[in-house]
Amino acid sequence: MNLLHAFVKGRVQGVFFRAKTKALAEDLSLKGWVMNLPDGRVEVKAEGDKNKLTEFLEYLRKGPKNAFVEEVEFYYEEDENFKEFSVRYIT
Repeated sequence: MNLLHAFVKGRVQGVFFRAKTKALAEDLSLKGWVMNLPDGRVEVKAEGDKNKLTEFLEYLRKGPKNAFVEEVEFYYEEDENFKEFSVRYIT
């Protein structure tokens, strides 16, 4: 299981969290998505090399410069075979 499914809580919206997360995921060759949730959290699914997912998770625990991460809830799940890493939007 090389898919990280995470929920990031804190000041994580309006601080370029999605854009920076996407850029790092692409640098690490991870596939998946990131999305703001209506309750103020950010949800992330990323799959790839286990060591790179560990590095990615460390980033999620800190976030970009203006973020304040209070908590990261995460699980490992079965791969979904994403083709790229994207920003998703709630419609």
